[in-house]
Amino acid sequence: MKPEHPTATSGPAFKSAKEAEASSKARMEKVLADLQHAMAAIRTGRASLNLLDSVRVDYYGTPTPLNQVATLHVPEPQLITVQPWDISQIGAIEKAIRSADLGLNPANDGKIVRVPIPALTEERRKELVKRLHTVAEDHRVSLRNIRRDTNEAVKKLLKDKLISEDDERRALDEIQKMTDGYIQKLDGAAKGKEKEIIEL
Repeated sequence: MKPEHPTATSGPAFKSAKEAEASSKARMEKVLADLQHAMAAIRTGRASLNLLDSVRVDYYGTPTPLNQVATLHVPEPQLITVQPWDISQIGAIEKAIRSADLGLNPANDGKIVRVPIPALTEERRKELVKRLHTVAEDHRVSLRNIRRDTNEAVKKLLKDKLISEDDERRALDEIQKMTDGYIQKLDGAAKGKEKEIIEL
């Protein structure tokens, strides 16, 4: 999923600097939430149910998310088990996981699908770290775009004489502080994920 790339000045017309700041904060929160979601899909050497979020099973002709046709468990750090609600779907579930381009090799015993999570090779770790950096940078750009939009909205409030120059200065400082704070949170989350990928 692409992070939010807000539209430029055509955004909502704010009546005060506080409104613009509140909107900016809400949008930045969304970017961070999206980053968490995007990072969850990047595989580490440890089993995580989020790994299978992208898997769609052909359930009677309808591509259906895996967690809507089966119960998923992580009984041990290197294994995910998938228990189909409808046993006749076990082959379709195994096939869906295998063809999801996750580098996983599921096997079923007629009742349950076992998905061993292979340890990551050094080369694969490097690829994943590179992908993580790209995801983080996309989200950093989104945060900066929100800052730019909000700054423009605040300048427009001044131009329309809805706020004073002091209000504008305070709001621009506040927006910069907020942006720095969110970029710091984003960098912290990305560093944590990178450590997870490298250390396992």
